[in-house]
Amino acid sequence: MTMQSVSTAIPFVDLTLQHQPIQPHIDQAIRTVIERGDYVLGQAVVEFEQAFAKACGTAFGVGVACGTDAIALGLQACGIGSGDEVILPANTFVATLIGVLRAGATPVLVDCDPKTALLDLGAAEKAVTPRTRAIVPVHLYGQMVSPTLLRDLANTYDLIIFEDAAQAHLAQREGFRAGSIGVAAAFSFYPSKNLGALGDGGIVVTQDDAIAAKLRSLRNYGAPRKYFHVDYGTNSRLDSMQAAVLSVKLPYLEEWNRDRLRIAEQYNALLKPLNSKGLLPIQNQSGKGHVYHLYVIRAFQNTPTGDLICPIDRDLLHDRLNAQGIQTGIHYPLPCHLQPAFKNLGYRAGDFPIAELLCQEIISLPMYPGLTEEHVIQVMGTIEEALATPSAIQLSA
Repeated sequence: MTMQSVSTAIPFVDLTLQHQPIQPHIDQAIRTVIERGDYVLGQAVVEFEQAFAKACGTAFGVGVACGTDAIALGLQACGIGSGDEVILPANTFVATLIGVLRAGATPVLVDCDPKTALLDLGAAEKAVTPRTRAIVPVHLYGQMVSPTLLRDLANTYDLIIFEDAAQAHLAQREGFRAGSIGVAAAFSFYPSKNLGALGDGGIVVTQDDAIAAKLRSLRNYGAPRKYFHVDYGTNSRLDSMQAAVLSVKLPYLEEWNRDRLRIAEQYNALLKPLNSKGLLPIQNQSGKGHVYHLYVIRAFQNTPTGDLICPIDRDLLHDRLNAQGIQTGIHYPLPCHLQPAFKNLGYRAGDFPIAELLCQEIISLPMYPGLTEEHVIQVMGTIEEALATPSAIQLSA
């Protein structure tokens, strides 16, 4: 039976649906910070750091200005720097790569798994050299890299695991929660994240009190106490206002994540009849532990056997959805190794074929708590209509 779509604009993300019911609590939290006057590294920051670390199953949390700083300063606090090689996926947001570079280390990119888009651990093992000190698994789209396989690899080669969990707040897999696998982990609180601030923000969680102490120094001009500087640090402190807002939102995070899973399951069910036409979701290998920061599908255009070819390519699908008022995203349109800013790393087109292929085929559909079943049906109905008329170029005004 054909799914019918109606003309209702659907944003890619709508934060008002989660903010409106708790707005009075957010307002009160902000007023409390104003009344205290502790705007920088105040009580709200300490309280949130403790609460978020506990939610991740770790002992310590150190708030910083953004997710990129969380990666850079977190790696530094783990002792990673000049002369050290750090393995990371080519298929990630550039913040992961920038964080490694800012720590002074040498990034070693590897390809990703075609089913999950996550770091290919087999490729990572082949990339290990005597200079490799750390591996940065990116828990992309809300799904964790396998903790068991990751730990096996790290133990075999004596590597530090530093998780990039910017898209995986409270994700779970194999009995582990994101942030609890390795020595430390970085999170981002960019507004559209599963747990988002009203601006930028980030945190590093760890079980190691020495790493936490180092981070507190690095984020605050290298000073463990005022006007006493022991590290070459920077100014990267989670704002008290943002911490207060995040503390209000944190108790709702598990419920919001469950809503994301519900929406993903609805997408999956409606997408299933279209799988034979080359339209498939990025595979969930974590069950209910996937927190679906993004819901990503592939419009297959290149397969070894020539089957399962989607009748329209990703860009046309994006255009047709957009023409119907349905916003989508592409995460990401160009892999790290082909970004002009990083050409000095020496990588070339063809070095990571899976990552390069995914960049041509993936599209992220609307995903946020509160997205209704009717909206999901509308999105999938529009996709079905687009597949049914592959040669039509006429787009609605």
